[in-house]
Amino acid sequence: MNAAVSFIGGTNGNKKGLSAILAANPGDLKLRASLSDTNFSDGSTLNFDDLFLSVEKPGSFIIDFDIPEKDVQFQFMNTFKLEGKQINWSYTHMRNDHRTVLDGTLVFDTANKLSARHELGSFNCKLKYSYVHRGLTTFEPCYDLEKKSWDLAVSRRILGGDLIKANYETLSQVLGVEWSCSSLVNEDGRVKVSASFNLAEGFHTPKLSVQSMWNFQA
Repeated sequence: MNAAVSFIGGTNGNKKGLSAILAANPGDLKLRASLSDTNFSDGSTLNFDDLFLSVEKPGSFIIDFDIPEKDVQFQFMNTFKLEGKQINWSYTHMRNDHRTVLDGTLVFDTANKLSARHELGSFNCKLKYSYVHRGLTTFEPCYDLEKKSWDLAVSRRILGGDLIKANYETLSQVLGVEWSCSSLVNEDGRVKVSASFNLAEGFHTPKLSVQSMWNFQA
């Protein structure tokens, strides 16, 4: 049985936090325990109220247990072929929220995909098209049918694995920029720097956050 531990540390303004994920792979299953939002902004206490457990069989199902909220989320997924095109779908049910979400992706080829996400019993439905240009740059326009608004995300891989991504939400007029960097750290680590601009408020200092991740194998 293989096991791995990941630590995620970050800062957002004056707040600091630490998250940890312990994963094990017994046979075909993946077991994971995660602890998030262990804030220590005052430098003295930790908050262990966000403990999650999950059981996953890749490509078949994921069951997530939210221990503090006593909630369970079920997700089932599958893949099949239709006239030579691959279709990926998933069914997700959140017990406490009484919500069920269907996700589907039609894969035309390695560069083109069309995705849809719909919450049953509501008008919440999103359509997203993904196009990968020369294997490096990805364009993802998304249309929200309920809000009748467009979003656009553009990402590009650079420096042998680093990722720069920009996302613009037309309804909120929020522009997000993110740099996920592995070239400046060792192969077991990664740093992510994010900035958020609210263009509706004019030019101002962006909201910044920094997150780092370290992985350990056993």
